[in-house]
Amino acid sequence: MGRFLLRRFISSIPVIIGILALVFALARMIPGDPCRAALGERATDEICDAYNERYGLNDPIYVQFGIYIKDIASGDLGESFRFGVPVTDLLIQRLPTTIELAGAALFIAVIVGVPLGIISGYRHNSKTDVATMIGANIGVAMPVFWLGLMLQYIFAVFLRDTPLALPPSGKLDAGLIPVPFYEMWHLPVNGLTEFLSEFTLMNALVTFQWEVFSSAFLHLILPAVALATIPMAIVARMTRSSLLDVLGLDYIRTARAKGLRERTVVLKHALRNAMLPVVTIIGLSFGLLLGGAILTETIFNLAGVGKTLFDAITSRDYTVVQGFTLVVAVSFVIVNLLVDLLYTYLDPRVRVS
Repeated sequence: MGRFLLRRFISSIPVIIGILALVFALARMIPGDPCRAALGERATDEICDAYNERYGLNDPIYVQFGIYIKDIASGDLGESFRFGVPVTDLLIQRLPTTIELAGAALFIAVIVGVPLGIISGYRHNSKTDVATMIGANIGVAMPVFWLGLMLQYIFAVFLRDTPLALPPSGKLDAGLIPVPFYEMWHLPVNGLTEFLSEFTLMNALVTFQWEVFSSAFLHLILPAVALATIPMAIVARMTRSSLLDVLGLDYIRTARAKGLRERTVVLKHALRNAMLPVVTIIGLSFGLLLGGAILTETIFNLAGVGKTLFDAITSRDYTVVQGFTLVVAVSFVIVNLLVDLLYTYLDPRVRVS
């Protein structure tokens, strides 16, 4: 196991460096000047010359990239051109919001998509199967920005002043300020405690701030549902397809011939082998959700990774784009590693060696 993890870690280093090099080059090919994008009308030639000199933008691109790799090796992701704060601080503030949103969306996608796929696969070509697949196709084809706006209209406008009303945007109710757990528990303030305290639901839960927890939970429902629609449809279709393949194998017919209950045959014998491709899709979906929640976060006014990346690209804030891309790339590597390890549990024939 240790050798497997070491090999995967070493093999992922060139991938991450390649991604960084590509993003580094593409970010500098975007038309526009970072100084004028950040300072606007205040950006005179003299100020921009000093600005470019301060951030090393006058150096050749290969020199800039070498310096950036050296800074990363020392744990420094650079300083935001736009905000003038370290990129690490922005990650501490923005990444927990996206992780909470992506986690909630993936939870909805799995608990709804997998059962729908099982029912659809077991009742192949029935009315239930046809209805489920039509719904899955609609879910894949439905634009997230349109669905988000429709959910806001239905639950915040049409159902306003009813028990089904939900907040349309934001992370908490106005004026509601959660107390960080490190203040309540008198813990040292550092990057880790600040990062963990930004997980609003977890922070409110461990500090017994039930009003904050309720508000954060209600604010998370609509964006999570909007973001979960596409992965939920994909998971349902993949579960159905994989289960259909497994249900036609010889060992399933043998299990039925031995008199096992149909529920045991489907859920214990068939589903476990059918879950291998589904687990892959779930893992990839989580990585995509971490980096692809731009529209959802913008529509629902959530300051997460997606919205920050969009703002950084439009303002030519190279260091933020590079730093956040690095985090997303590392997240993909970690998720893929966890998926590979999960294979060994689902199918004992798979060995990490």
